[in-house]
Amino acid sequence: MTDTLRPAGTTAAAPPDHPGPRTLKRSIGVVGATLLTLSCVTPASTLFVVVPDLFGSLGTATALTIAIGSLLCIAVAFCYSELGTLIPSAGGEYAMVSTMAGRLAGWLVFVLSLLVVMIVPPVIAMGTADYLAPIVHLDPATAGAGVMLLATLAGLLDLRANAWITGVFLVLEVIAAALVAVLGFAHGERGLGSLASMEVAGADGHADAVTGMLVVSGLAIALFVTQGFSTAVYLSEELENPRRNVARTVLATLAISTAIILVPVVAITLGASDLAELTGGDIGAMVTAWSNSATGTFVSLCVALAIINAGIVMVIQNSRVLFASARDKAWPEPVNRLFARLGRFGSPWVATLAVGVPGAALCFVNLDTLYGVTGVSVTGMYLLVAVAALLARRSNHRHTAAWRMPLWPAVPVLLIVVLAYILTQQEPEYLLWTGGIAAAATLYWALYLRPHRDTRWLVSIPEDTETPLL
Repeated sequence: MTDTLRPAGTTAAAPPDHPGPRTLKRSIGVVGATLLTLSCVTPASTLFVVVPDLFGSLGTATALTIAIGSLLCIAVAFCYSELGTLIPSAGGEYAMVSTMAGRLAGWLVFVLSLLVVMIVPPVIAMGTADYLAPIVHLDPATAGAGVMLLATLAGLLDLRANAWITGVFLVLEVIAAALVAVLGFAHGERGLGSLASMEVAGADGHADAVTGMLVVSGLAIALFVTQGFSTAVYLSEELENPRRNVARTVLATLAISTAIILVPVVAITLGASDLAELTGGDIGAMVTAWSNSATGTFVSLCVALAIINAGIVMVIQNSRVLFASARDKAWPEPVNRLFARLGRFGSPWVATLAVGVPGAALCFVNLDTLYGVTGVSVTGMYLLVAVAALLARRSNHRHTAAWRMPLWPAVPVLLIVVLAYILTQQEPEYLLWTGGIAAAATLYWALYLRPHRDTRWLVSIPEDTETPLL
């Protein structure tokens, strides 16, 4: 933790056979970055794929849990915004944490972020089959693998082109979410007080109470619901004026995505005909019951497009993480050379294939395990980012031009305490899976990266030639 890197604005020395770290082209503005980031949050596909599982375990407490998670995410977004403007790198979390808290902490964040970026796309992609059902019946794993391969091909294209493609898809998914909200409110079966009733349908058909511990446990998934706002940090190396626009993109995306997800969740909670239907979480069936089969089919197809959209953006984001890790010498040299290669469109094409193809394979893994490991990984990653934010104003970083969060250091301190408690409430199986992977990563650090510290894991920060913040 004490082996920290040089201040932001400088680059790590490169080995003699490499003239310097390769950087990505700054080609998108805040609007394009917001479209890409919102698409990575993929609010509609999250609403239709992830939220139904929350309804199954939390019932009427689902909206409350997501609201609490969104409040926590404001503190997380503050940390990302400050660190992202200090360290505008495609490495995202690991570049920020390595610079502020040391190489080992940065390496562990990289491993956790790699778990998240590898698991989340197939989790979302497997929901495609359910929403293509009105026109074709597909196996969920096979459909998810197909979406991942399609997203991988799209990820090889120019980033600016992908910003417009995903923007069109984003409009469709927002329309679908808005339609669900309107229909749910129009067919309300219960009052606003039911949002605090804390009930879920039991196996015997009777209402069971949702305990506070269940809500705390569900916060790991609730944090995952809006997790994609961190994509703005991954794109900071390709974002024009990052020291101005990273914070704008992060905070605006969190606000918009929270509204797109939370408002329909409230509407669904109020509009479900009974507790059993709400706990069942079949949103498509509810929409059909509130309207007609044509409307239900339209919403389902919009969601299917949203899932494909999410896959494209997530593959783009994830390939940048691998590209940055290769540029920073995280692997043996032949692997570094492969992952650092850029294609004719300026995208890291080998890294794109390296995240897309295994993602297709993960579609055949048990879904509950993927959810559990993702929740633990996201919570642990946010915890380490909060630690880095707590250290962001020491020594040289105190005077670096950057966006600064309000209420520092109270925000990161409170976040550390809350996230640590949430981790203690997770299922032991998922803690063991994630902890085992982190232990293996620490062993790799101890046996390979640390003994070669002069030539390996040289986390570089792209040179900043921009004017300071106004």
